Amino acid sequence: MREFSGLTGILYALAEWIMRFFTVNILWFIFNLPTVFLVASFFFSNPDVGIVTYLLPLVIFIPFLFVPTTIAMFAAVREWILNKDQPSITKSYLLHLKKSYKKSMGLGLALTGIWLIWLVDFQFFKSLNEMWGMAFLAFGCVLFIYTINLFSLSAHYQMKNTALLKNAFFITVGKPVMSLFIFASNLALFYVSITQLQFLLPFFTGALSAYLSFLMFYRFTLKVEEKVQAANHKELDLK
Repeated sequence: MREFSGLTGILYALAEWIMRFFTVNILWFIFNLPTVFLVASFFFSNPDVGIVTYLLPLVIFIPFLFVPTTIAMFAAVREWILNKDQPSITKSYLLHLKKSYKKSMGLGLALTGIWLIWLVDFQFFKSLNEMWGMAFLAFGCVLFIYTINLFSLSAHYQMKNTALLKNAFFITVGKPVMSLFIFASNLALFYVSITQLQFLLPFFTGALSAYLSFLMFYRFTLKVEEKVQAANHKELDLK
């Protein structure tokens, strides 16, 4: 990265960060156009059309498109946070997507199954009692945080999918402050993007969400690693 001082340096850094978010988000958005089209069609379609009509293709698009491309986006923003060299943003994103596609697809299949179970339960209990519906809606918020943490874990660590699924659960329930921050920041970002600044959706929203979420996750992992190192040093001193 070129070095500039003063106002020129600030403007250059700002332009570079805007280009990073723009490029990654556009790539992610293009790959997910089928998913975006289905979701938009669902919200603006005739209410008589059953939800199953949209769920069936989404069951294919989510594990094979949405999850792998989203994990690749998290891997791309991870490099920015870790200050790793990234000569080409587009090439870096595509390499992450290619490298982790099969593994991400496996996580996508697991996540799709989990979310389908939640959706069926939510629809069932909501029809029985409003309070049960609210309870399952709250559980859906926790599941959203779990999904975000799973994306961060997958982008940052080399683990088997079973270990990723398990550790994402422990992080989500074990770090409530981090989980609340991730949920609140994403909720605010998506609310503003949908209700006020719709142009952010195809250009910046996804990448901003990944950046904020991974940044909080990375700070958490640094604290954990510091505690582990301190414990190891203490153990060596005792010996």
